[in-house]
Amino acid sequence: MSRARVSVLESLGFDAFFAGQLTPADAALRPGRAVADRGARLQVRFAEREALVTIPGRLKAARAQPVVGDFVLAGDGDEPPVVRVLERRSALARNVAGRTTGEQVLAANVDLVFLVNPLDAGVNPRLLERTLAAVYAGGARPAVLLTKPDLAEDAAGALAEASGAAPGVPVFAASGRTGEGLAQIRALLSTGRTGVFVGPSGAGKSTLVNALLGAEVQVTAEVREGDRRGRHTTAGRSLFQLEGGGAVIDGPGIRELRLWDGGGVGEVFHDVAELAAGCRFADCAHGGEPGCAVETAAADGRLDPERLASFHKLAGEARAQEARQGSAAAREEKQRWRTVHKELRRFQRDRGR
Repeated sequence: MSRARVSVLESLGFDAFFAGQLTPADAALRPGRAVADRGARLQVRFAEREALVTIPGRLKAARAQPVVGDFVLAGDGDEPPVVRVLERRSALARNVAGRTTGEQVLAANVDLVFLVNPLDAGVNPRLLERTLAAVYAGGARPAVLLTKPDLAEDAAGALAEASGAAPGVPVFAASGRTGEGLAQIRALLSTGRTGVFVGPSGAGKSTLVNALLGAEVQVTAEVREGDRRGRHTTAGRSLFQLEGGGAVIDGPGIRELRLWDGGGVGEVFHDVAELAAGCRFADCAHGGEPGCAVETAAADGRLDPERLASFHKLAGEARAQEARQGSAAAREEKQRWRTVHKELRRFQRDRGR
């Protein structure tokens, strides 16, 4: 692999983790990073240029479909198919909408997830905790951006409220219009690191991206009067490389990340875990057991009772989601064997003719 190719891919986050996945059999293939969603195709940044690639049906059938942020291997030619998707280091994912149980990956190989919260709508600590759990579960680190600070009735109070729901997480005001907070965002996105903006439509995500890039690359629109809800102006996800290092992913608005993996709940509530070390019983569930240090802290004001209630709610959702995933996997395996047996019976019938 040429030095020029390495330098280009390194600037997009291609490091030893991904390079170590290449084998001699991949020598004829080109590595690249998916930078834009084009429906049935992806725009991929290779070392030499950007090009469209197609997604083979076998990847879709195997639920290995690449998304923006993935590193893929493809051949030469006009719109070549993706041959392989390299293993992800992290992913921003959620459970699919509705009653179905299934993972929807929104962006791959992200280092930072910027949770964009517009202050004209106020801060919702419970929603923030839920989103943080989804971020931690995917292997990325979060930062909270409070946009539209000029529309906040009490910006300092909103900052304190968000910080209380996200202990240990960078929380700061940001505005693409005034430039506030842009230096802090850039400082978190050094060369090779990728951030993704998550938040509802009208929160100011695309305005921030435009300000970071210094160009109007993303269409923006004002929120609707009356209900203050934003309008979708970004159709698909796109990755943009920043001058001086780093990259950002922008996409359609997301009001809520439904938990797919509950593994991040503990990290969101590490303050609860620290208090739990003082409980009388090692398996204390913090639900009425004698000598519970967590409930004592909630009673004397050291822990917000609403935060404790949120912990119980998200932990319960995580357990239920784990059970649903187990059931869904069992159903999928059962269907697979039905298909195998059906094909076996057809084969035996054909042999008997």
